[in-house]
Amino acid sequence: MKKIFFLFCFLMLPVLLTAQTTDFKSLSDEWISQLTLEEKAKLVVGMGMRFPGMPRNDAPVVGQVTDKVAGAAGSTFAVPHLSIPGMVVADGPAGLRISPVRNQDSTKFYYATAFPIATQLASTWDTTLVKAAGKAIGTEVLEYGVDIILMPALNLHRNPLCGRNFEYYSEDPLVSGWMAAAMIKGLQSNGIGTSIKHFAANNQETNRNSIDTIVSERALRELYLRSFEIAVTQAGPWTVMSSYNKINGLYASESHDLLTKVLRDDWHFKGFVMTDWFGGKDPVAQMKAGNDLLMPGRPEQTSAIVKAVNDGTLPLEVLDTNVKRILDVLLQTPAAKNYKYSDNPDLKAHAQIARTTAAEGMVLLKNQDTVLPFKDVKNIALFGNSSYEFVTGGTGSGDVNEAYSIPLEKALGEAGYVLDDSLKKTYTIYMRETKAKLPKPRNFFAPRPPVPQMPPPIEQIGKLSKSADIALITIGRNSGEFADRKPENDFNLEDAEQQLIDAVSAAFHKTGRKVVVVLNIGGVIETASWRDKADAILLAWQPGQEGGYPVSDILTGAVNPSGKLASTFPVDYKDTPSAKNFPGSPPDKPDSVIYEEGIYVGYRYFTTFDVKPAFEFGFGLSYTRFTYSDPVIPETYSDPLPVKITITNSGTTPGKEIVQLYLSAPDGKLEKPAVELRAFAKTKLLQPGESQVITFILCQRDIASFDTQRTAWIAEKGKYRVKIGASSLDIRQEGKFRLPKELIVEELTKSLSPRVAIYELKK
Repeated sequence: MKKIFFLFCFLMLPVLLTAQTTDFKSLSDEWISQLTLEEKAKLVVGMGMRFPGMPRNDAPVVGQVTDKVAGAAGSTFAVPHLSIPGMVVADGPAGLRISPVRNQDSTKFYYATAFPIATQLASTWDTTLVKAAGKAIGTEVLEYGVDIILMPALNLHRNPLCGRNFEYYSEDPLVSGWMAAAMIKGLQSNGIGTSIKHFAANNQETNRNSIDTIVSERALRELYLRSFEIAVTQAGPWTVMSSYNKINGLYASESHDLLTKVLRDDWHFKGFVMTDWFGGKDPVAQMKAGNDLLMPGRPEQTSAIVKAVNDGTLPLEVLDTNVKRILDVLLQTPAAKNYKYSDNPDLKAHAQIARTTAAEGMVLLKNQDTVLPFKDVKNIALFGNSSYEFVTGGTGSGDVNEAYSIPLEKALGEAGYVLDDSLKKTYTIYMRETKAKLPKPRNFFAPRPPVPQMPPPIEQIGKLSKSADIALITIGRNSGEFADRKPENDFNLEDAEQQLIDAVSAAFHKTGRKVVVVLNIGGVIETASWRDKADAILLAWQPGQEGGYPVSDILTGAVNPSGKLASTFPVDYKDTPSAKNFPGSPPDKPDSVIYEEGIYVGYRYFTTFDVKPAFEFGFGLSYTRFTYSDPVIPETYSDPLPVKITITNSGTTPGKEIVQLYLSAPDGKLEKPAVELRAFAKTKLLQPGESQVITFILCQRDIASFDTQRTAWIAEKGKYRVKIGASSLDIRQEGKFRLPKELIVEELTKSLSPRVAIYELKK
């Protein structure tokens, strides 16, 4: 048996920007001494945008890089007489978002690889794999002439209706933080920078530019800031993007508590902070708060900063600090090093990485009577719009301009299966004609409205139930910036989708044939009302440009599914603890949202209040079985505390298992959730009968909770239960250790206190 060790100790020294040397600091100081006030003000204000309908700064100016990379999100001011280059920043997070066409030249294209969405990456629970994906994306960033990519995004899945949940990893900060850290390390290994976003508590799109997020200090520290803290201290992102929303009354980009006390004083962040595009209101307040770069930049912001320095309302030393942070990072960029980018990354190799990663993140939710992988299947009846137009990823700035996408029908056909041509023709004609009638997108980023599900083709269903070997139904969903999802016809199935599942399952089950449902979705949907009608359910997520290939790999058994849910699937939307106050009040146009659920988000709520989900956090099936045995848990806590478990493949198929360690802490002065994820690991590919020992290391911070009264991380004395299992509900082995006396793990400065009373959910 081989051993593998996973360290989940968050008290390590912060990871500093590795390329930031004394020479760099000296050069930035020298530049600052030679810059004029106006040049300094321009350095902290971006060069505007060139997207249709978007305002621009006063570019073009000689020496600027505004048009260096078509479709990039923005750039910074260059000072040619001091040899200060401009930086180019571009969108993520499912891959590099740039324009595939430049100067209307159709002879060369600048495509990027569309990788699986972040939620799918999190469902791999595999930081090594996510780092590899990041390295591939970072290569494209480098070779296309971009300096900083605006990713990863690591806001939590507070509510399943958030329109950008597909860009975010999980409902749990530990999963989100470690996935983001792995992605950052992979990206920045190429010598380019990242900007983690959206900092912080940006968990909805409705009125995102002005909504006031009212949330307790404990919920902030334990949940909404925690993922960012892990990413900052463990991976050293070059930049952080402040969010649009207010937090307890102040815009995030104007909050000294958030950007200075928390980010820099508590976490020792050394990079610079940029705004989300057009975020915040007061450029002078942003400078004072520690928001160094205003993006995409407007001329009036530059003027306001110059005026404030001249009239004494903005101290020059504050502006100099903002400028220095930007210059220190700039000196690490490819632009500063005059890197000769190729415009020719290896897209073929990256497509294979995207395919492998997508398959690892797919979650098998149901497999009654081992319907999957396919056995004795040749002819497939393929139903559902998305079977023929697969959804590769979300919309808005999280979209990618890829060269192609693979529909499921193409992948299955190439795998040797026979699909009914008349059914394909029926769907193709319906979607073409329906699309022509849909309204045009309402803005540059927004997609066309989705094509409603085609009504069930009853006659073809009846015919195919006698001739096809199996039925496969694909349910698709998409979402993106500017709007949140709705319960009706989105979280819940459309009537036509329900009717399709009803009709297909009734006809095929009558003839003794099976029905498989593939979920091609970016966020959680309702499944409880129809899951019993399907024999198998595969959650394919939005898997990027390779689309149908990894789905086919799972269905055919070329890959054994190993993904597990990083967010809970509730039975009903109303079971979600934030449902009653999402997206805020007043309901028609909310100006504030109170996080009344406090720390009880996702599985923390479902396990503590004994609310049964449709599919719990951490759940996922395999084509094999795994046995958990021989737990080793010390009886008394010592720092660090090793916990060991042996995982054995007790089935007949090679496979990987995701092992989860949950902690139940004693209720003392602080109320605790029933369980909290404190460590996780994914085994190697275990052959039948093969075992692997997993060792987790728990440090003081892993057993601590945040005490608002003392503004400190506290581990209370008492008995701690360790629960190791295959999901938040499927606990396979348990043990306990005793903490003989209280530990004050870390004392912090008072920050981000709510200005109004919050009546939080209690046990």
